[in-house]
Amino acid sequence: MVTLNVNGQTYQVNGGGLRTLAEALREDLALTGTKVACGEGTCGSCTVLIDDRPQLSCLTLLAAVDGSSIRTVEDGGRLLERLQAAFVAEDGLQCGYCTPGQLMSAVALLEREPKPDTGQIVEAMSGNLCRCGAYEGIAAAVARAAAES
Repeated sequence: MVTLNVNGQTYQVNGGGLRTLAEALREDLALTGTKVACGEGTCGSCTVLIDDRPQLSCLTLLAAVDGSSIRTVEDGGRLLERLQAAFVAEDGLQCGYCTPGQLMSAVALLEREPKPDTGQIVEAMSGNLCRCGAYEGIAAAVARAAAES
């Protein structure tokens, strides 16, 4: 068994074999906001915060995060709510499949750097692919959320 602190609550999940964090979040904890698009660690849709750092949950083995603090898009909080509103206002989403990962990368950035410049935003978001091409809206949304803090 693996102990996870997810969004402030402690859970025990089966961590045997090569189970990934994404599988446990979606299947065991019914936290389906975390999306798995590529399953190979190239798209960023599955990004969650592990001990406040953005990580790809589709590549993270459960055994590696035993006892860690994990935050998903379901975590809520004022910063996440502000980012969600900014994504809508700035047209930073289209199909929405990458949005949870984008949001979690943006949360990590704004917690680390509350007033990032454009270069910092682009760099922080570079690990998240948007197949719809909403990159300008995403960057504008992160800048807007930062300005509103």
